[in-house]
Amino acid sequence: MRARRFFLVSFFLLAFYLPPAAAQEPVVIGAALPQSGLLADLAADLRKALLLWQEEVNAGGGLLGRRVELQLLDDRSEATAAGALYEQLLGEHKAAVLLGPLGSGSTLGAASVAERHRRVLVNSTGTARAVQKPGFRYTFQVPAPLSAYGAGALEAARALGLKRLLIAARDDPSSKESAQHALERAQALGIAAGVVESYPQRTIDFSAMVNRAKAAGADGWIAFGLPQDAAEMVKSFRRLGYAPRLFVAQGAADPDFVRRLGQDAEYAVGISPYRRDAGTRGNARFRQAFAKKWSSEPGALAAEGYAAAKVLEEAVRRAGTAETAKLREALAALETETPIGPYKVDRAGAQVAAKPLLVQIQRGRTQIVWPEALAAAKLQPYPAWEERTRIK
Repeated sequence: MRARRFFLVSFFLLAFYLPPAAAQEPVVIGAALPQSGLLADLAADLRKALLLWQEEVNAGGGLLGRRVELQLLDDRSEATAAGALYEQLLGEHKAAVLLGPLGSGSTLGAASVAERHRRVLVNSTGTARAVQKPGFRYTFQVPAPLSAYGAGALEAARALGLKRLLIAARDDPSSKESAQHALERAQALGIAAGVVESYPQRTIDFSAMVNRAKAAGADGWIAFGLPQDAAEMVKSFRRLGYAPRLFVAQGAADPDFVRRLGQDAEYAVGISPYRRDAGTRGNARFRQAFAKKWSSEPGALAAEGYAAAKVLEEAVRRAGTAETAKLREALAALETETPIGPYKVDRAGAQVAAKPLLVQIQRGRTQIVWPEALAAAKLQPYPAWEERTRIK
């Protein structure tokens, strides 16, 4: 009798003092990220954002009362290692859910494993269309896809009443995919655009392309590439006296673009997947928490990783479980907001709602000009060179 009383007292004391999130086995969430090798520095923010989310969710009681345990393996900056590492996460580490690695190549390898094992993978950074194959059922994309990178530029072109565009792309897969989708969308909108003008990497003279644009009467120029490409385009514009009414270049969103050009960078429009000053839901709190924990500001990869984790958190809450079948259904039906914009997917799990921002350089400052709901300034047409005044 005394032993039974001791057992009951011990049981109730343990139940009283044991935190709810520790009362059950943890929810193991796995990912493979570059923690060594050439991409380690680039991926550091992504890892930091996931650790921040883990800390936050566990401080709030975990997922459905279960503590979150992140298993982050090192892919050594090798995209080909993703498949084996995600097999390891499912087998050795018993991960219940997977978060995507860095980049589209690695994500495709991880997605293939997830689909074969019928285990949910939340795609954190993979933006290429190939990552979200039509037959996929367990892979869900959070970042804006490359196909959406021209959306804002084409909305701006239509608003300005432009008739003909030159669409250019650096000779790399991501830039060309973005440009091809922009071309198809322009044609659907009734804006003439010809063909995508592809240029070699390290191009420093765009005179031939500018002359073709002038001869065709192009009143808009949309380019996908790096900051140095965009800067060299502007140099060619000025040298040849060309000023389209709209100049959008993906690389113009980077501070390096302004550093290269000074005041000649004015009125250029950049394309950005994330801005720390954007009024997207939860962004201000995320930025503050990231800066407090890591003593640095978050970049796009940090925001994408954090957004993916928040999407997963919301889906688990709505499903009431981390069990695969119900979680998959919740992610497929979920519509929510994140620091990088809305989340909504099609039948293949491809993101259809999030779109990169347009930012324009106005009086030395980069301002959000699209979408309108987040705009801090109004889009200004790209003026002729002789109409510009120096900023004092």
